[in-house]
Amino acid sequence: MSLVSVRNLRKSYGLGANSVEVLHGVDLDVAEGEFVALMGPSGSGKSTLLNLIAGLDKPSAGELTVADARIGEMSATELARWRGRHIGFVFQLYHLMPTLTAAQNVEVPLLLSGLDAARRRRQARIALEVVGLSHRIDHKPAQLSGGQQQRVAIARAIVTDAPLLVCDEPTGDLDRASADEVLDLLGAFNREHGKTIVMVTHDPAAAARATRQLHLDKGRAVDAPATH
Repeated sequence: MSLVSVRNLRKSYGLGANSVEVLHGVDLDVAEGEFVALMGPSGSGKSTLLNLIAGLDKPSAGELTVADARIGEMSATELARWRGRHIGFVFQLYHLMPTLTAAQNVEVPLLLSGLDAARRRRQARIALEVVGLSHRIDHKPAQLSGGQQQRVAIARAIVTDAPLLVCDEPTGDLDRASADEVLDLLGAFNREHGKTIVMVTHDPAAAARATRQLHLDKGRAVDAPATH
């Protein structure tokens, strides 16, 4: 069953004669439980496609359905609520709040969930235990290594139990050892917990961890077999 369904997807920026089309009729299906790597040269539309799948932007034309929601038909308020239930985000530069502890950062997506403070704290602690950081719960980002900060970001992404993780260059700012730790975690969430993952990466070693690689070039998508 497809969690993500894309048909003739187009995305343009600008107005009228100054409009630039970044995606030119992309077709794509991502099945529940798949781990897809999006690769391609700079300017190929990888991050644009990821942002559309995540509901951070709306398509200019075409159909985009994610977790039974038609992205182009929802209001900004509806999209925000939908993202909170269905999408977990992992970014290259972590996007952690420097004044908050690891646990408080992980708790942020739960603030609009309706859970009481004790339940939010408990879920944040569990998420940090899952990524191996139970001993860093009260540390702030500046007290953590880059790899540890990215693991906090992954804990934040999974704390709501969202079915889809979207990862934008999650290893791009890490050394090889830390990158492998992060990829091990993502692979475990995919295999053992059934999380669907769509990951943009320039790193062939990261892409090789996916169950499928999708190459974008000139705004179009071409499937290629994973390298493992």
